[in-house]
Parts: sequence; C-alpha cells; structure tokens
Amino acid sequence: MVGRNILEHSESNQHLFVAPTSKELNLLDRDAVRASLSQEMPDLIIHSAGLVGGIQANIANPVDFLLKNVDMGLNVITSAASVGVKSLINLGSSCMYPRKAGNPLNESLILQGELEPTNEGYALAKIISTRLCEYIVREDPTKHYQTLIPCNLYGRHDQYGNNNSHLIPAVIRKIHEAKLAGNETVSIWGDGTARREFMNAADLADFIYFAIDRLDQLPQNLNVGLGHDYSITDYYRAIASVVGFSGSFEYDLSKPVGMKQKLVDVNNLHSLGWRHEISLIDGITEAYKFYKESFKIEI
Repeated sequence: MVGRNILEHSESNQHLFVAPTSKELNLLDRDAVRASLSQEMPDLIIHSAGLVGGIQANIANPVDFLLKNVDMGLNVITSAASVGVKSLINLGSSCMYPRKAGNPLNESLILQGELEPTNEGYALAKIISTRLCEYIVREDPTKHYQTLIPCNLYGRHDQYGNNNSHLIPAVIRKIHEAKLAGNETVSIWGDGTARREFMNAADLADFIYFAIDRLDQLPQNLNVGLGHDYSITDYYRAIASVVGFSGSFEYDLSKPVGMKQKLVDVNNLHSLGWRHEISLIDGITEAYKFYKESFKIEI
C-alpha cells in the first residue's frame, strides 16, 4: 500500500524509481538483494516492504511476522550499507512503542517498556531495523539511514481480506456486506473505547517526498502522524456514514482490542513545516471507492 501510494504521487515523475515486486526480487534472499543493489546503485532506498496485518493476523502468525520482517529489514539495510548506498528511509511502526507508555508517544520511548503482546513479533522486527539504522549512522555519520515511524495507515491499495486487513479496510468490508445483507447490527471487537490514529497512506507518501529533499534536517527517528485520534466506535460511525449503513453496533467483549490508545507525538514533525491534508471522511470515501472499483463489489 505505501509503496504504491509513493509511486502514484504527483511528484513521482521527478525521480527514477526501481520498484521490484516480491516475485521480481525476494527480499528474504540476502544474496539476491545485495546483487540487485550492486547493479542498480540507487541514490536512496525507501524500505516500505513488509508482512503486515491486523490483530487477528498477528496473533495467528507471530513467527512469520517476526522472522520475515526481521529478515527483510536486515537484508535491505545491511546490503545497502555494504554496497555503499548513502541514503535510506526505513519505515517503522507506532507499535514499536511500549504498551503502557503515556500518550502522545515520543520518539525517545522506543525500548523503554513492554510491547503490546498482540503484535509483539512485528514490533520487535521494526525495532531491530530502527536500531540497525542508528548503529550504521553512528559508525558512519556520512550516511543518512533514518527511520520514519508512521501511525496506523489506510488508503488506496489496502488489504480488504477477512484475516489480514487492518481496522479501516476490515470495517469498510464488514459494514458494506452488512448493508447488502440488510443486517440491523454490526459487531465491534471490544467495547469500542480504544483509540487509534489512522493517517491516509497518500499523506505519508507526501511526507516522504518532503523528506527526500531534507534528509540532513530530519532527526534519526521521526513520528509521522495526525496529532489526534478517534475511538474505534468513531471509526465505525464514520465508515457507516460513508457506506450508507443505518443500523446499530453491538460490542463483543470477548475479542482482543490491543493497546487502549496509540497516539504519536508530532511536535518534531510539525517543526519541520509539514502537516497532513486528508480528512478522515475524505480518506474513507476514497478508500471505499477503491474497494468497490478494485474488487468489483456489488453496490
């Protein structure tokens, strides 16, 4: 999702991109990654690849979420350093922050407490890549290997499957199907009070282009987010309004909900002069349109 939004951005034609698919370049194969980077010798790498999913997928597949993401991060970052690539933007995740840390979550909180168990494997993998970038810069200050830590993301090219999608695409599909079936209620995991910060992937892509020209101004680790959040129930209501579902919600208290709040501190981001532009309703409207068009969904 993030990679495709980067390639679709209006400024993409100002750069020459090499963006191999997983079939064209297996990032789990270190020799293949090193050979590819040696051949291309890019000026900058944006490491946006990863095995991703929501709570259900993370709980079901913790080994894959840890090992595959660790391997991809190590293969890309160490290969880049070894062949002499000077600049790399590594994408982390706000799940790297301790589960009991006070919100908003400042960049200094990494490794300052226990992680959220429902996505611990993915978080550990992202922390390893983040620390590796720090160590590389420490050993060679001429390199720009920096980590952006986005809040939760959604948008065009998201995953809408039942088992591997994040909150917003999963709820879009759930509410759309409930509307078609004439259901009067939709179930929400937990009590709906947990709070999340979701930014549109197109906004993250916009910041990446902003950052490309300012790598020497960026801190080593930088949150990228909205600076405000909504409850899970708020997201369900917003999506229901876009989809046109007029039923009610019921709460399944037997389901896991993850951290009660996950809001990133954007003071450092805003000090650079960048802010997001896409509102929640506009973003959900575009995501719903993409869902219907891409999956040939009945309206």
